[in-house]
Amino acid sequence: MDDDAAHVTGWRKPDGEAAFVPARGISPATLIGPGAALAEASAGPLDSGPLDSGPLDSGPLDSGRLAADHWIRTQAAGGNDWQDATLHSGVMALYRATNDTRYRDYTLGWANRHGFALRSSSGNPHFAAHQAAGQAYLDLYEDDPEPRRRAAIAREIDATIATGRTDYWWWVDALHMALPLFARLGRMDYGDRLYRYTRQRLWNNGVWWRDGKFVNKNIYWSRGNGWAIAALAKVLQVLPQQSPYRAAYEADFRQMAARLAQVQRSDGFWNVNLGDPDDYPGPETSGTAFFTYGLAWGVRSGLLNTTTYRPVVTKGWDGLTRLALQSSGRLGYVQGVGQQPSDHQPVRVNDTSNFAVGAFLLATSEVARL
Repeated sequence: MDDDAAHVTGWRKPDGEAAFVPARGISPATLIGPGAALAEASAGPLDSGPLDSGPLDSGPLDSGRLAADHWIRTQAAGGNDWQDATLHSGVMALYRATNDTRYRDYTLGWANRHGFALRSSSGNPHFAAHQAAGQAYLDLYEDDPEPRRRAAIAREIDATIATGRTDYWWWVDALHMALPLFARLGRMDYGDRLYRYTRQRLWNNGVWWRDGKFVNKNIYWSRGNGWAIAALAKVLQVLPQQSPYRAAYEADFRQMAARLAQVQRSDGFWNVNLGDPDDYPGPETSGTAFFTYGLAWGVRSGLLNTTTYRPVVTKGWDGLTRLALQSSGRLGYVQGVGQQPSDHQPVRVNDTSNFAVGAFLLATSEVARL
């Protein structure tokens, strides 16, 4: 999560849903895609099934390699916190897309340095941000099912379940950090209970407030929503078709996609505040990369209408590679660690971070498959 020292107490349930305010000048009649009523996308016609991606597109993969190689070449090895966990989730996605073992070995070296262990949660037990490294560990386990690659995260998730509490995920970032682990470990009976707690408090008509401080305010932080759509995409990739939870997650995913398409900027990016384009406007990479990843997966899987949403993905990817990705491989326009649009402003061309590189590599792996 962002701003992992933050803590929210005194939750209150919203009295009612606040209206989502799209970017000025954008109306449902002028949204991307002919005749697209995106707010109703969850009820609209979908593709008959997943697209056959065929050979992967080398162009996006080259962009992903450029960004990954620059980070690996210029940055020291990181910790096992949520930031590096997100980086390595993207690195493993690039490995799966390219079959280049350099990327797997980079993540394996990181995991070995930490003994495939999770960051200590002794002062804040069952903290989702400290569980995030388990995603890359499970990626490595799937590549080589050595028991220790799965053991620590399985123990932690089972210990979380054993408490019987469902109020751990009080901020939206937690959905990405932990929900995919419950799905991948076959613990969605409990994972869904945790998700419902968060959704009841922070979901508003297809977008998410970051945490309780923002409820009923017109502040829908881009990266916070990026964490959410990435979580939904990752969960749906592994949730069985016959799962009793699948239909609800698909509905939330489609509703998010509809809202995001409404507020995409003309340059392909999304503003840091999805509800107000004048609240620190400008390109921002981390939220945009997560949205591009989630929507690209939605198109490729057949959950999203290709005619409507592929142009959204294309614009997002073009913006990322034209403005954010530099010829050196540095990925710029990244808002730093925070929790709201005003943090780390202004966002500049050279501002970068490990979690944004991870998000960009996730987007790379899906755009290449389109």
